[in-house]
Amino acid sequence: MKRELIDYRRNRAKETLRDAKILFDSGSLFSSVNRIYYAMFYQVTALLLTENLSSPKHSGVKAFFNTRFVKTGKVSIKNGKFFARMFEFRQKSDYKDFVEYEPNKVIEWFEEARRFIDELDVVIEREITDQ
Repeated sequence: MKRELIDYRRNRAKETLRDAKILFDSGSLFSSVNRIYYAMFYQVTALLLTENLSSPKHSGVKAFFNTRFVKTGKVSIKNGKFFARMFEFRQKSDYKDFVEYEPNKVIEWFEEARRFIDELDVVIEREITDQ
């Protein structure tokens, strides 16, 4: 069951990232930023499941990700920081007024999220194999 849930969340991450691109292409930058973050979030929750970890709060997911994977060197510091930044951008775009995003920055985040998801795919497979 755990592997099935891990794979479900990985697939959801990829589908959500595709949705982010569709939204970007239609000019919906706020929604694209939201979907970029959630694509990464789903991938991180899949990774956490390899160690039987989960949290009902985004802050808990971030904390587990940082302590169990970033600080241990299993995931790059760069990707740890990027996940935290995208969380902040998603928070701003969902809850703050007068926030604006430049299209060139959003597409850059999209590409970086794609690399993030690819890196975590490798880590997930390694974690599953090592068990």
